[in-house]
Amino acid sequence: MELAVRMSMPFALTTPPPALEEATRRLTLLLESTGEGIFGIDMHGRCTFVNRAACDGLGWRTDEVLGRNMHALIHHSRDDGAHYPECDCPIFNAFRRGEPCRIDDEVLWRADGSPFPAEYSSYPVIEDGVVQGAVVTFVDISARRRAEALLRASHDELEQRVAERTAELRELAHHMEAMRETERKRIAREIHDELGSLLVALKMDLDWLARRVGDPAQREPMVDKCQRMGGLVDTAVDAVGRIITDLRPSILDHQGLWAALEWQAQEFQLAGSDERAVDFKMHVAADVAPPEGGLAIAVFRIFQEVLSNVARHARARQVSIRIDVDAPPAPVLYLQVRDDGVGAAPEALNDARSYGVLGMRERAGHFGGRLGIESVPGRGTTVRLVIPLEQT
Repeated sequence: MELAVRMSMPFALTTPPPALEEATRRLTLLLESTGEGIFGIDMHGRCTFVNRAACDGLGWRTDEVLGRNMHALIHHSRDDGAHYPECDCPIFNAFRRGEPCRIDDEVLWRADGSPFPAEYSSYPVIEDGVVQGAVVTFVDISARRRAEALLRASHDELEQRVAERTAELRELAHHMEAMRETERKRIAREIHDELGSLLVALKMDLDWLARRVGDPAQREPMVDKCQRMGGLVDTAVDAVGRIITDLRPSILDHQGLWAALEWQAQEFQLAGSDERAVDFKMHVAADVAPPEGGLAIAVFRIFQEVLSNVARHARARQVSIRIDVDAPPAPVLYLQVRDDGVGAAPEALNDARSYGVLGMRERAGHFGGRLGIESVPGRGTTVRLVIPLEQT
């Protein structure tokens, strides 16, 4: 393989000294043994030397490259086949403007007319302070590009699978929640129909028994006993009613979401007694019927969870509740609960183990809504729910 190297000598020699011969030999070995393609160009862009790796990669012989304009030979077009003006060539700008470059998003062209993605660098050659040309190195990065493409494809496929799996899990969670709501409704109905009726009948029997105690000597203690038993039955009836309401408020099924939200706010206000002041306002635009089914349950459960969190954790003195529903044709529900309680750090609200917050967000997200929480330790918390009522 022939290697041409142009060198400037300070004085004329008929024969090169041994040191220069050895340096030239070592330089030749170095250029020929490297795996990168290397070539030099003069101030006109013509090839002054080229190594074996460059010729092998480009498909040219050495004598076919030397003296040729390298931009016209291997860098004449972009990867889409469009003309690449020589004035824009970063390789030539190394000696024209003294601008070194390292490029990895262009192509070079082989002798057979095929392009290949290349990473190349071009650095000016300076002698006695004057630019004499440039040295260019390049490598074929086709394998790297294929690996990157495979990695991107694998990543995209993995993301798609994760997205599909996440959607499946969310759908499963929604289905399970719907099943739980159905079971709560069934249990509440059975408790009301069976246990509630039995307790009422027992109370009636106790009242009947208290009126018919025969022995005058035993009458007063028997009546007292019946009254105490009646009190216990009354307590049990109240407990059953509370359990039924917790499982499935009948007002949600019989009077709809608007009435259920108002009732829940009033229950929250009554439960707080004098510990906190509750300011509740609700406005529903005319002709907006309360949603039914899963959407109504989701909104009610989110509202219930928010108020439960305030009652258990906030230690608030003031609570403001606002519910607004836009007018048709595309009504949207806006729900806001603001308190002046102890607040919480953002990391606590975004913790993966904050299952209550995650559950509310998942409920809202399933129906195209969003739940936002703003909280500062010592300065209270604001929870906002925005959810469309027209489901597509």
